[in-house]
Amino acid sequence: MRTPARTAGPAGGESWQEQIRRGGLELAILLSLTREARYGLDIIRHLEAATDLVVTEGTIYPIMARLSRDGFVLAEWREDGVHPRKYYRLTPRGRARLAGMTGMWTTFVSQIDRLITAAEEK
Repeated sequence: MRTPARTAGPAGGESWQEQIRRGGLELAILLSLTREARYGLDIIRHLEAATDLVVTEGTIYPIMARLSRDGFVLAEWREDGVHPRKYYRLTPRGRARLAGMTGMWTTFVSQIDRLITAAEEK
């Protein structure tokens, strides 16, 4: 999902698109780890290929560090070709977090969709 031109909020802060993106990024990352362990650049590539969501290394690695620190992902170094890579996989706690976030996201999107439909009715 490519973000349109940046639009500042009323107080000159983040645009609402940036706030939504930031709020959904943790969910997107956890979803990318549901089937297999991935290293950071692989997560970035997966998100872009599956969704057109562009995430930079400067964004992903602090999130991965926090998810690891909070016990939602397990990070482990693996020899992978020329150099070792840190792979991330969901922990049982991470799977529970993902299930809760997915449910909340689905409910929220449904609620907003209903509001959009009601606003568009004549």
